[in-house]
Amino acid sequence: MPKAPDFLVHEVEDTVGVVVVETVKKGSNLEGWLMAKDSTLKIKSKDAIPLGHKVALKDIKKGDTIIKYGHDIGKAISDVKKGGHVHVHNVKTKRW
Repeated sequence: MPKAPDFLVHEVEDTVGVVVVETVKKGSNLEGWLMAKDSTLKIKSKDAIPLGHKVALKDIKKGDTIIKYGHDIGKAISDVKKGGHVHVHNVKTKRW
């Protein structure tokens, strides 16, 4: 039986995945499911990441647009390394 994914990614252009397990610790080897291609992604976590929070799928630079589920959800307010925790501490809306 295949292992359940640690994070979910909807679209190829997404820059973050959503963690769907409660056990992501710094240094964890994560497997994610890219739904658009029904394929597996592998990432090593740079941080502990809580359930429902996001993991960076690539290096993100300050000012970059964050794409989740194929949608622009805001911009990075600081650099985030691949495998890093992405949440309100480093992403802000573009509305203000």
